[in-house]
Amino acid sequence: MTQLLAVHNLTKTFTMHTLHSRVIKGCTDVSFTLATGEVLGLSGPSGTGKSSILKCIYRAYLPSAGEIHYSSERLGRVDLGRIDDHQMIMLRQHEIGYVTQFLKVIPRVSAVDTVAEPLLHKGVSLAEARSRATSLLKQLYIPENLFDACPVTFSGGEQQRVNFAAGVISSPRLLLLDEPTASLDVKTRQAVIDILNRLKEQGTTMIAIFHEHQIMDAIADRLYQMND
Repeated sequence: MTQLLAVHNLTKTFTMHTLHSRVIKGCTDVSFTLATGEVLGLSGPSGTGKSSILKCIYRAYLPSAGEIHYSSERLGRVDLGRIDDHQMIMLRQHEIGYVTQFLKVIPRVSAVDTVAEPLLHKGVSLAEARSRATSLLKQLYIPENLFDACPVTFSGGEQQRVNFAAGVISSPRLLLLDEPTASLDVKTRQAVIDILNRLKEQGTTMIAIFHEHQIMDAIADRLYQMND
């Protein structure tokens, strides 16, 4: 299998200037590789740096040390910690997806348009994008009378489903998952598992954080254990 991602000695620290420049550890000397279509689960207690790893890969955080080599379709082999911001934005729009349990939407934009937006960045027509968004929202048990409503008015679980749908609809080459099922019921969690396994079959590579062991077991090929 082709290697898609290689993380070497990734370290992230934070300097807390309001605490007399105290240094807080995010993650230290993390190394792993991922092949195309492989799913890696990050496992370990809270506070061991699992989310920091994902945020460094997505470039929400700049790594303090180490390398994150990614094989891009558009840019070739790049270090995600060092490419310029414009290149990283392009990769987010076309190749790398990131799903958390927190909703990030523009007020007054409907649920169906929130989910459809990533497809528009890829050149899909508005009609096709909205059709595919509608289908995905149905799979996640969002009531049809909410499709044209703004998600900021939804319940926490409904918002989480919209957020998940927007993150996966474009079938990214690399998908980062940070507790996307934290507030979901059993039926909807199974729908998420089914969607992720279909993406996996289509070749999407994933790094996932799930506290529910049954979800991790159903998706991950292997685990990377984080320690204190």
